[in-house]
Amino acid sequence: MPSFVFHPNFRPAGPNRQPRGNPVRHACITAALLAGTALLAPAHADTGKLLLTGGVSTIDGAAGGGLSPWAVIGSQATEGQIGVAAYLSRAETRDYGLSAAGAVVGIHDRLELSLGRQDFDTGVTGTALGLPGLNLRQTIVGAKLRIAGDAVLDSDRLMPQIAIGVQHKRLDASGLDATLDALGANRSGTDLYVSATKLFLAQGLLVNGTLRATRANQGGLLGHGARLGGADNGYEVVPEISVAYLLARNLAVGFEVRGMPDKLRRAGTAAGLGDGLRSDSWKDIFVAWAPGKNVSLTAAYVDLGRVVPATTAGRRQTGFYLSAQFAF
Repeated sequence: MPSFVFHPNFRPAGPNRQPRGNPVRHACITAALLAGTALLAPAHADTGKLLLTGGVSTIDGAAGGGLSPWAVIGSQATEGQIGVAAYLSRAETRDYGLSAAGAVVGIHDRLELSLGRQDFDTGVTGTALGLPGLNLRQTIVGAKLRIAGDAVLDSDRLMPQIAIGVQHKRLDASGLDATLDALGANRSGTDLYVSATKLFLAQGLLVNGTLRATRANQGGLLGHGARLGGADNGYEVVPEISVAYLLARNLAVGFEVRGMPDKLRRAGTAAGLGDGLRSDSWKDIFVAWAPGKNVSLTAAYVDLGRVVPATTAGRRQTGFYLSAQFAF
């Protein structure tokens, strides 16, 4: 979920740069190591960007909103600096729970490296499969490169900031492996995406659009692709949209929509489950508060649509999301 604060009197330095107008323990340890690396670098972010213009961390680890990456580069680092951000998130829906943690390193406001770790409580689905207490754990390694534009300096033009990114996702071995194999789904896969972020600084409005090429089922938590029953196993391009509006200097509201491929649906039909493995877009409505330039807190109502409706009586997975990010 996006969290950003922009000050209208900001003037960047330089004569030619005028503004135009636990289950996640391993990721927490890695975040600390990355933070130490950034602090030991010759140039690090002491003052950094406008407050939180690096966004927050998505549940996949990249900087942006809570569900979707933006074209911004994470941390408080600007040109010539190296910065780090770490996050902890928790989502609870009617039948499931998801914990996420990780870190990003921002290099010269140009390159971002990210690491995320997710722990998904399968709830009633695990019980229905004869695996009560089953948790699916996923590691996500990502990189993002800003290729054009500057969200702040181009804020009075139509030019957005544009970035390309990659995320490699891998599920740990679990009791679900045999089921994924039967469906013809892989435990690992790679997403490719391009994001465009447009900031209207004077109006306190941010709009982001992302196109993601992916084979991931439910963000990779149910593997990648499917071959059972002749299901389409290729990449699919899905859209993602984020909009955030500044209510006060440190308070923002907005929404996100993240498209999901539906690759398990045909495989589920072939397995005799009808639409029991269908998926829907993920959505949220959020409120984000920044008590300081290094901290952001986000709360949201989330709607993940139907997640394995064969075991949840087709209930929509609605609930809440909480996240904290610390950026330097």
